[in-house]
Amino acid sequence: MNQTTRAFFNSRAMAGAAFMMLAGVAFALLNVATQWMTMQLGFSATSTAFWQYAFALVFSLPFLLRAGLSAMRTDYPWRHVVRVALAALGVGTWVSGLAAVPIWQAIALVMTSPFFIILGARLFLGERVGAARWGAAAVGFTGAVIILQPWSESFTWAAFLPILSALLWGASSLITKSLTSIERPETITVWLLVLLTPINGVLALSAGFVVPSGTILVLLVLAGLLTVMAQYLLTLAYTVADAAYVQPFDDLKLPLNVLAGWLVFGYAPTGYLWLGAVLILGASLFIMRHEMKRERASA
Repeated sequence: MNQTTRAFFNSRAMAGAAFMMLAGVAFALLNVATQWMTMQLGFSATSTAFWQYAFALVFSLPFLLRAGLSAMRTDYPWRHVVRVALAALGVGTWVSGLAAVPIWQAIALVMTSPFFIILGARLFLGERVGAARWGAAAVGFTGAVIILQPWSESFTWAAFLPILSALLWGASSLITKSLTSIERPETITVWLLVLLTPINGVLALSAGFVVPSGTILVLLVLAGLLTVMAQYLLTLAYTVADAAYVQPFDDLKLPLNVLAGWLVFGYAPTGYLWLGAVLILGASLFIMRHEMKRERASA
């Protein structure tokens, strides 16, 4: 193994990028399973959310058994409560947005989250953002705008709901980042799952609770497993690298979701969608290379 290869694998920038990209893969598979249940099989969206996180809580139990009861102990319970509350509100606005705009437009709009993450990281976490990080986020956002095409006749004001969810999820991610220096990844992940389950349970009861069976039950179990994997990988990404750096890699969820949707549902993207995806991918690769150079220069 030469020096360049060794630096590549030992780089915190590379580790953060890899964890974020793997989380994106897990989220893409999760979106496919969710869309299959709600759109193809007609299962209730609120019940889907409840059972998904209920099974995720079950799958998180090995983390508790391995770490012991101390995994749930924290000196910052209200940070966890606020973080999960923001995430839950983000889920609510996200689902409402999906009811009004196409899925690919909603995903493109939620990519405005890097702006909220970067601004918040500078204002509240004291992280140095820099021109390269701002530029990468701006290019990624430009790709999202090209995909959205707000100048088209199909654009509606309801499209701002995914932007609101991006703001809420961005705020939740910043609190997650602040917790990574004082909490273990297992604690952060399990707190999220434990609190989201009762919140989703209340929403499911208010909309008519449905008990799954057959294929839907299998898909919900899979969704629960993917939820745990995705959230844990996301936490690891924020643990090893700055929030402002790893966030642009979240933009890779667009091509990942497009690929998953094409393979499962046969969705064929338009030329504009591919152009936006190329801009997003290029921005993510640029900022990763930039961060690795910074690490080698400061080593």
